Amino acid sequence: MDQAESQSLSLEYALLAGLIVVLLAAAAGVWWLLRRRAVKSTAARLRQACEDLLSSVLIPSAETGQIHIEYALLTGNSIVVVDVRDVAGHVFGSETMHEWTVLDAGRRSTFPNPLPVLYDRVAAVRRLVPDVSVRGYVVFTSRAHFNKGLPPNVALMEGFVAGLIAEKNAATESHARELLAQAWAKLRTQSSGSAK
Repeated sequence: MDQAESQSLSLEYALLAGLIVVLLAAAAGVWWLLRRRAVKSTAARLRQACEDLLSSVLIPSAETGQIHIEYALLTGNSIVVVDVRDVAGHVFGSETMHEWTVLDAGRRSTFPNPLPVLYDRVAAVRRLVPDVSVRGYVVFTSRAHFNKGLPPNVALMEGFVAGLIAEKNAATESHARELLAQAWAKLRTQSSGSAK
């Protein structure tokens, strides 16, 4: 192989490597945009189903100083703390299991039971606003399937949003709504983070 052939081969390899880098960057960009759109669409769906929403905020916690709240929703009769999980496959879990299992296309994976962390978040909100109802849910996107039924305080996004919309449309006592509005204002002022 002479020098001209060697340079030509090196140039071809460099062009191929450059093309691979460009394709990988484009794929990463598409993945990032789709992920960002999914996050925005979750917040948008929750926002349409409630009266007000806090997203990705920190609130004071007696145990840890501060605790992260993924979503806090103001509904017609309560404040709802929501953790969203985007898991694909058949999910098997219960309130008492330490780890939950996901089976998807022959692959098996596990993740820690999300309920204890949710309960800590709900407790932190209740400490701030003890005079109103505070509930909490781990909400899974439509990619998750629970063949054995949903554990307590776990919901699927579609049903959860439909329930919130029905609750939003139901009339409540004006005194209770005043207390709820005051509690929400307190929660809002006590929270810090990216989106209020």
